Amino acid sequence: MRLLGRLFLGAFALVLAVPCGALVLAAGVLLDPVSRDTIGALGLIGIIEGIDDIAAGLPPDVAIGAVIAFLKALATLLLLPPALAALIGETLRLRALAWYGGATGLLTAALPWIARGGVKPPSGQGALVAEGRVMVVLFLTGAVSGLVYWMIAGRSTVDERTPPVHP
Repeated sequence: MRLLGRLFLGAFALVLAVPCGALVLAAGVLLDPVSRDTIGALGLIGIIEGIDDIAAGLPPDVAIGAVIAFLKALATLLLLPPALAALIGETLRLRALAWYGGATGLLTAALPWIARGGVKPPSGQGALVAEGRVMVVLFLTGAVSGLVYWMIAGRSTVDERTPPVHP
């Protein structure tokens, strides 16, 4: 029964952590001009072209495929890092605030590097600054998701190794 309660609490915490991360991501992209330009060049142009293609008579299955691909990318960015940090934290009984915030932030910030694979990033100081600022926004996104998860599910656990204190 305790396991079922932990699973429910963890799922509830993830349901609340993901929108909080999405809000931080949206705020970071809107407030940071370099991130806004970088993300806009990557994502907004594709969305606008997709809307133009749909208006021009794009088959519905292609439009649905594009929406599914966008939702997969969004889920990978917003759901995977807090879920992975929560799974590792629950398995290893890591209950620290720093674990959930730091691990989730680092995983989220590392996603562009992981997705890029072996492809060399663009060189030049401008590209490094843009990538660094986007990584900061992604780190903050993940850190907030992890902290929200910890506030709901992480701090409410009791370590079975320490006996309860009775006054």
